[in-house]
Order: sequence, then structure tokens, then C-alpha cells
Amino acid sequence: MIASNPRIPYRLADDRDALPAFNNRRIVVQFVVNMEHWRFDHPMPRGISTPPQGRAAVPDIPNFAWAEYGMRVGMKRFFDLFRATGLPASASLNANVIDVYPECAEQSVALGWEFIGHGLYQQAVHTEPNETEIIERSLERLKAYTGVKTRGWLGPGLGESEKTPDILKSLGIEYLLDWVLDDRPCWMETKKGPLLSVPYTLELNDSTVYAVEKHRTGEFLNRVRRTLAAYEREEESGTVIMTVALHPHLMGVPHRITELVEMTEVLMAHPQVTFAQPGEVAHWFEGLCDETAKRKMA
Repeated sequence: MIASNPRIPYRLADDRDALPAFNNRRIVVQFVVNMEHWRFDHPMPRGISTPPQGRAAVPDIPNFAWAEYGMRVGMKRFFDLFRATGLPASASLNANVIDVYPECAEQSVALGWEFIGHGLYQQAVHTEPNETEIIERSLERLKAYTGVKTRGWLGPGLGESEKTPDILKSLGIEYLLDWVLDDRPCWMETKKGPLLSVPYTLELNDSTVYAVEKHRTGEFLNRVRRTLAAYEREEESGTVIMTVALHPHLMGVPHRITELVEMTEVLMAHPQVTFAQPGEVAHWFEGLCDETAKRKMA
């Protein structure tokens, strides 16, 4: 038998029942703000500036400062926008952010943002010598700070080993955002039982649009409008989850923050859009499923 997806069995999108409305709307928008600790004394996970004479250095001052601008200035713009609009968001944060950028953690809590596990620092967990230890330490730090158990996980760089979902499930994680393979939640198989996959995105993601594909400012807004237009045409499909993934060093810069403002205006004006955090989506979907239905609704 040819091996395919070992975690989420394949199903064509129309081979399942349409999901009911979420708060009387059928397009659920999730804002996921990635708050990351890029270590000063390590090579940078990604950069905007090529090294002089082609020789990479540590510390990598231009690229480190590019990223830290987001945590110093970009996050302030994000907080101002979400405070003014009252829109919910979630913080996918490296646990070290709590100690390295404490004001960002404090304001996230004050705004009611859901904390989603995202490692200790910005490095894919499957590259760590002890993946389980890193995940466990990051979850313990988030719980110690917030006082509540962290329900969701988004891997740094969406990186996983073959064991990652099993580890996450064993540590009490209830949903995972790494698997960008559907517009609705799916049940994932692990050795410890079903784990919920909640949609994330690489397409409506400023990292893809501006750091990888390097489009001109305005492309993200264009994609949001076109995505809404596609979902309008697919009304028979029922409720869909539309994630907007943000990084403060990308959408928090002056020439893009106004684009983000326009994006929120477009989304808020749409008659079929509502807003939620991933944990709310997970709770809603779980409520639609009993143990038998978890397989049927995958």
C-alpha cells in the first residue's frame, strides 16, 4: 500500500458534511500574532540583509535589529490596532518572550489574547537535541505566567519530527496549528489518541508574502479580498476558518501597518465574517463531535 498522510487521512473537500454556522456566520477569521525571541548569540533564522562579502557573522546585527524592531515598535502598532478595533487575537509566542520582552507579554494578557505554545525561542523543535524537553519547558513557562494550561501549539517554522504530535498530545496539548491542509478543523491520529488540527496558513501569512516571496506592499490585502471572494462562491461548503498570520517585524513596519488597518476594515465590514481565537474554534468543533464522529468528521 502506498503511504500517504499518516496523521490525517485524505478526504476530498466535498466528501463530508458542511459545518454549521459559528456565531451565525460562516467565515471565521483568526488573527495569529507571532511573537518570537531570535537569539542574539546564534545565527538568525531568517534575514533581510545579506552578509557583507558573503561572510555570515554572529552576532548578525542588521538582521537581529530587523527582527527586534518588530518587538520594540511593530508590536506597539499591533496593540494599538487591536485595542482600537476590539478584535480578538492570539499570541503564538516563544516562551522566552515573557522574560526578554515582558511588556509585550503583559499587554497581550491585558488584551485577552490566547497564548499558543511556540517553543522557547525561534528554532524548530525537531532540530533540538531533546525535543520533548524543549516543548515541556516552554509549556511550563507559559502556564507559570498565565496561570492556565496552554491548549494549542504552533511549531517554530511549523517544524516537526515524526514524534512531535505524539509528544504534544502526551503533554496535554489539545490542538495543533502546523498542518495547513484544510479550511476547517480535522482530527489527527497520535499514539495517545486524537489531536485536533486547527487551520493555520502559509498563504495569508506576511512571512510568506513579504519575507519569502517578497511582494510589494498591498499584496496581503489583495489576497484577503480574493480569499473572501472565493469563500463567498463556496457557500454550500459551510463554515470555513480563515487565518491571518502576522509578524511584527513585517506587518508592523510603517509602510505595511496601514495595509493591516485596511485589512481589518475589509474583514469587519463583511456580512459573513466573525472573529475568534483558535482555542474557541477548537472548543466549537469539539462540541460538534462525539468520539465516533471524530473519525467521520476528519
